[in-house]
Amino acid sequence: MNERLLGILTDSFSRILIPGLTMTIPLTVISFALAMVIAVAVALVQFAHVRVLTPLARFYIWVIRGTPLLVQLFVVFYGLPDVGIILEPFTAAVIVFSINEGAYCAETMRAALESVPAGQIEAGYCVGMSYLQIMRRIVLPQAFRTAFPPLSNSLIAMVKDTSLASNITVMEMFMATQRIAARTYEMLPLYCEVGLIYLLFSTVLTWLQRIGEKRLASYGAVKE
Repeated sequence: MNERLLGILTDSFSRILIPGLTMTIPLTVISFALAMVIAVAVALVQFAHVRVLTPLARFYIWVIRGTPLLVQLFVVFYGLPDVGIILEPFTAAVIVFSINEGAYCAETMRAALESVPAGQIEAGYCVGMSYLQIMRRIVLPQAFRTAFPPLSNSLIAMVKDTSLASNITVMEMFMATQRIAARTYEMLPLYCEVGLIYLLFSTVLTWLQRIGEKRLASYGAVKE
């Protein structure tokens, strides 16, 4: 590795990492938090078999999971201005990522809710609990414990998917790398470097996932 390339990689590391900490991570955290709100609401609607809302929930999941995330980004950011709705790049990215991830997490949560034994729900009714109390005290805690690993995987995947936000001019890590590569013409080393930074973020989240799984397992053992 020559001195010029080493200098470029050393200088670009902070120029890539800073957008990762100030844009990629906030975009991921905000979008995933909103996605979880959507996911729980949609999953509960399906779990409760609400007549009017269940078909709408299934239609939402069908459309979002059946269309590419990149297309959804383009529709919201570049398409909505045609009908007079203009959004900032970051806002558009948050909306699309949260809606997209919400559809996938909703199915994860639905499966987790349905994994709770029906006998526990009946037992809740027998001791005088209301439906909301049963959901809050019995069903949801167990469902979240079951859903934690796949939801964590979804979060890790979202960190990597945020690179697509560069297509709607969000100045996150990948876009920062593209600009540096366009100026220096060192494509392969720089794209490998940003790949390693994404790997670093994913590794930290994987480590946190394992800690969370161990704590949930120990908590479940104590409860049992």
